[in-house]
Amino acid sequence: MKTPYSLTNALSAHIAKGLAAQGGWMGFDAFMAQALYTPGLGYYTNDSTKFGTLPHVKQAGDEAAGSDFVTAPEMSPLFGQALCAQVAQALQITHTQEIWEFGAGTGALALQLLESLAAMGQPLPRYTIVDLSGTLRLRQQQKLALYAEHVRWVDELPDTLQGVVVGNEVLDAMPVKLLARVGGAWFERGVAQGADLDFVWQDRPTALRPPVEIEGAHDYLTEIHTQGESFIRTLADKLTVGAAFFIDYGFPESEFYHPQRHMGTVMCHQHHRSDPDPLDQVGVKDITAHVNFTGIALAAQDAGLNVLGYCTQARFLINCGIGPLMDASPLAVRVNAQRLIMEHEMGELFKVIGLCKGEPWEALGFSQGDRTHTL
Repeated sequence: MKTPYSLTNALSAHIAKGLAAQGGWMGFDAFMAQALYTPGLGYYTNDSTKFGTLPHVKQAGDEAAGSDFVTAPEMSPLFGQALCAQVAQALQITHTQEIWEFGAGTGALALQLLESLAAMGQPLPRYTIVDLSGTLRLRQQQKLALYAEHVRWVDELPDTLQGVVVGNEVLDAMPVKLLARVGGAWFERGVAQGADLDFVWQDRPTALRPPVEIEGAHDYLTEIHTQGESFIRTLADKLTVGAAFFIDYGFPESEFYHPQRHMGTVMCHQHHRSDPDPLDQVGVKDITAHVNFTGIALAAQDAGLNVLGYCTQARFLINCGIGPLMDASPLAVRVNAQRLIMEHEMGELFKVIGLCKGEPWEALGFSQGDRTHTL
């Protein structure tokens, strides 16, 4: 395993070579893509531990330790058990027999969904994981060993696909462009190298703009989600029959581009701490940005998908039956599951959007508290 210092040096040298080839400047989306996905060096492709509940040095047999952040499936198995109710309904209504998961992390969500479907007594569908990380794939294979005959891994999407797509905290890891309004003029904020060879910010004039006018004359930094929206359009083009559910933190457009949100949403995560500097310690920190769910919905609709619903994670999980699941669980499980639905934890900030190919139907997860009208 590379040490964080050697990993950062190697990745920094790789990015610096790319900078030189591009005249000494690259947009932040290109920098973010290399920081996260450079083979063997990027954050999601190196062998560091990323997912878990504890930041301390990993102890033997303790999968929860030595991590940078925790996602909902690692926090509580009730997340996948509740989501399974929606997945099962979608499989039944769309008459499909395959689940596609993007960015499966440790495999925790896949295991929860497969166990829950098995407990329902239903024939298990094929479970396809789309993941770029070889080290995470090995971890997933170990966790899903009991269901090996039902699970496969692919590096890219086929020309067409059918089934139910799930993505938990996938859209936030897709590279974004940074736009900065400075002194009333708009610039694309990119990355260059300073005199001491560290990465530094550098702005260039641009014709790009946020999708809405930003009120006021104050300086303003924000993101546009060209790659995330392109991903949705690609998925829409390939999905012939089925549905998709994406869970992530973010806002509708009116909140995302609020005049007071003037510092943008790009954030880094390391050892369960957050910081706003993606140019430091590249390769050993996660880099994310909040999702503009209005942009996702519009991209989906423009590409031929319909919106099934949009609501908070709390409302979605409650609609899917997490309450009775909590009532039947031990106290420790209930306490962790509360974090999934409490407003000041994940319940309000995280949202769920449902999409489908073909005529929309009444999806269980959006039966109450649907906020599609806010998009």
